[in-house]
Amino acid sequence: MNTEKRNIIVGMSGGVDSSVAAYLLTRAGHHVQGIFMKNWADDDPEYPCTAKEDAMDAFAVCDRLGIPFDAVSFCDEYRDRVFALFLAEYRAGRTPNPDVFCNQEIKFKAFLHYAESQGADRIATGHYARIVHHDGCARLLKGVDDNKDQSYFLYRLNQQQLHRALFPLGELRKPEVRQIAAAQQFANFNKKDSTGICFIGERHFQKFLARFIATQPGEIQTPEGVVLGEHQGLCFYTIGQRQGLGIGGCRGGTGQPWFVAGKDQARNVLIVVQGSNHPLLFSRELSAVDLTWISGTPPAIPWKGHAKTRYRQADQPCTITALDHGRAHVVFHEPQRAVTPGQSVVFYEGERCLGGGIIDQCRSSELTAA
Repeated sequence: MNTEKRNIIVGMSGGVDSSVAAYLLTRAGHHVQGIFMKNWADDDPEYPCTAKEDAMDAFAVCDRLGIPFDAVSFCDEYRDRVFALFLAEYRAGRTPNPDVFCNQEIKFKAFLHYAESQGADRIATGHYARIVHHDGCARLLKGVDDNKDQSYFLYRLNQQQLHRALFPLGELRKPEVRQIAAAQQFANFNKKDSTGICFIGERHFQKFLARFIATQPGEIQTPEGVVLGEHQGLCFYTIGQRQGLGIGGCRGGTGQPWFVAGKDQARNVLIVVQGSNHPLLFSRELSAVDLTWISGTPPAIPWKGHAKTRYRQADQPCTITALDHGRAHVVFHEPQRAVTPGQSVVFYEGERCLGGGIIDQCRSSELTAA
């Protein structure tokens, strides 16, 4: 990290990653303040929110480090900029990734604006990624820990956001981070990593979503039109899903488990196939929309490189064959399993993340999923 002493506000989640990020910046001599971002307000007594406990964990770390701490609500911004989009995508039958838009709209926009209003030179988070500056351009690189690299969730950040951000954990691996936290006697050194969608938490997903989206049951069919059962609403299912279909007893055919292969929105039909390697679960091509490029400029077309369509997927060789009006057509060298509309396709050149877009459609030789 740069040796220049700065005023830095760290987004504190109460977890070990942001705690160690704050420690590293404090050790480097920066003027550091911790801020807990409260993004979701919910008083559901059946599923109590953990925000208060997380805030206390964040406060305990800041107290031990001797740095100021505060909690700031971004609930209104989160509801309007992230949750509204989340619901709109599910209503359209797609499967969104709210973490991507939380980074773009909350952590590196609303929080960044707040930090700047408080006189901060930079903001920092516990993301496993790296930023390098080359000829005035901020480049986003993968974190050195392949198992924790989070550049996939950061691909929508722009130059202004990256120039103002720091990722102190980018050169570390998760076990090292926990060791540092234990050495500093942070009580959260072995705290379990948060998973899933933050505002759903431990809730039953279908019950939560049904509070906001009117659903209509419909038929579950094979590609040949054989009716196997009834789904509870297309929004509750995602491509490649095996569990929760309610047709486990419908063996027949190959006798293998059933997987979601597509959604027919017009007929309100969920299409399923047997076997995890069924051809209809694989797509060689996709179209993406709402593209963003970290450098601000798209690559020359045709572009050959690598991409991933889900977090922790290995980089897959591909070619962008067309790029126009914020849309891209992508062809993979090998068919990809469970490419899901609403998720992100993110492009890489080696360690460098170039940008990406939202998957709109994917196509195999036998089925187009919309």
